[in-house]
Amino acid sequence: MRILLGAVLALLLLALGGIAYIYSGAYNVAASDAHTAWVEWTFHKTMHNSVEEHAEGIDVPDLDDERMVTQGARAYQQMCVSCHLRPGLESTVLRQGLNPQPPVLAEGGHWAPAEQFWIVKHGIKMSGMPAWGETHADQELWEMVAFLQRLPELSESQYFALMETQDGNAPQDDGHDHNHGDMSAMMQDSSQGHHAQGEEAHGDTAQPGHHDDNGEAKAASASSAPESSSPSAQSTVASAQEDDHYADGHTH
Repeated sequence: MRILLGAVLALLLLALGGIAYIYSGAYNVAASDAHTAWVEWTFHKTMHNSVEEHAEGIDVPDLDDERMVTQGARAYQQMCVSCHLRPGLESTVLRQGLNPQPPVLAEGGHWAPAEQFWIVKHGIKMSGMPAWGETHADQELWEMVAFLQRLPELSESQYFALMETQDGNAPQDDGHDHNHGDMSAMMQDSSQGHHAQGEEAHGDTAQPGHHDDNGEAKAASASSAPESSSPSAQSTVASAQEDDHYADGHTH
């Protein structure tokens, strides 16, 4: 009886100590401060097991359709590159400050298609991964998954080639009417340095009608495309942002 009473008392004291620690504010929640090993392990295992459990029973469609892969590539370029990178891009302005660091999806992984769909649709709490299912139809999310299955096999040139049709133009709108986020300002390569990322990343872009000291109007700057090793790749991204149903300029 005394042993049981002692165990209950110990648990009570532990709970009170935990509550006191929470209210003390001693734990550093700053993203600039790395997790301790046990906290990182706990979060990772909890997330991994949760995704596997909740993704069970999801029916996976045919993901080999080339149009799905192409649309998924364009969606990925607009919404995901800033965090998960692409072939030829080592880091970005946004990714550099995230904790935990998002996985580099071009390197592949262990998630099955159903699990990828669940993650893309529902997001991951306290990780920065949004629930795209709040603003996108399941068909659009499956397009993303179809592309993710292909991504680890792609070179940088093959990646951008998916955004072109045979005549070199961006694919036409397929009728989706959902809003999509353009995160091009956050896709700047962080390795290029503070000033090389362009004024757009700092909100310094001149607005129409703004005059300098000489009274001359400054034209609004166009959003910069993600940096690439070839001009054709840059024009491809620019075309994708103008013509694609994933590039209406809305952000979430």
